[in-house]
Amino acid sequence: MRGYARLTVGVAGPLLVVACVATPPTHGSTQADQPAPAQNVTVADASYDWHGLLLVPFGTLLKASPIPLHEVLLFHDESQSAAGGDNNDCYTVDGAPPRFLGHQAEEYFLCFRRDRLKRIDASVRVAGAQAEQTFARACAVWLKDATPTAGTTSLCDGRDGEIVFSARLADIPGQTEARLSMTLSNVAERDAMGTAPPGP
Repeated sequence: MRGYARLTVGVAGPLLVVACVATPPTHGSTQADQPAPAQNVTVADASYDWHGLLLVPFGTLLKASPIPLHEVLLFHDESQSAAGGDNNDCYTVDGAPPRFLGHQAEEYFLCFRRDRLKRIDASVRVAGAQAEQTFARACAVWLKDATPTAGTTSLCDGRDGEIVFSARLADIPGQTEARLSMTLSNVAERDAMGTAPPGP
C-alpha cells in the first residue's frame, strides 16, 4: 500500500460469487481458432471481483462489526501526516486473507475513521512477466459496469455506484514480482468526513 508499511497482517473473508461468462459458439471453427476475450479469463474467477473484499459495509461501526478484528499498526509518510492526511485506525481479521486476482491477499486492511469503516486496502503479488497483462485484464473487468475516472498501464480508477476503487501496479525493487494494490472507499463516508473533492 502506498503511504505506509505494515507491521502485522493476517486476514480472512468470504468471496462473493459472480456469474460465469458463457463461451460464444464457434460456428464451425475450433475453440483454439478463436482467441478468448480477456474478460473471459478473469470474470470466471470470483476472486477478480473486488466486491469480494467488502467483508462489511462501509459506514459500519467498529464495535458493531460482525467479524472479529484486531488492530494493525501502520507507519504513515511524514509528508502525509504533516499535510493532515488520513489518520485512520486500521484493522485486519483473523485467519487467512481473502483471495484477490487469483492469489491470497498479501495485505488486507479495514480502516476506520471516527469508528466507522472508511477505506479498504488490499494487495497481492503477481509474477512480473505477466503483471501488466493481468492488470489490464482485471481493469477491463472492473470498468465493465463502472464509470472510469482514470486508467493507464499501471493505474485503474473508477466508480461503481457509491464505491470508488483505485488500483495500482508497481514493481517490487529487487524482485521479479510486482505488487497490485486496490483501495476501496465509500463516497458518502468520504463526503461525511469532509474529504470530498471540490465540485459543483
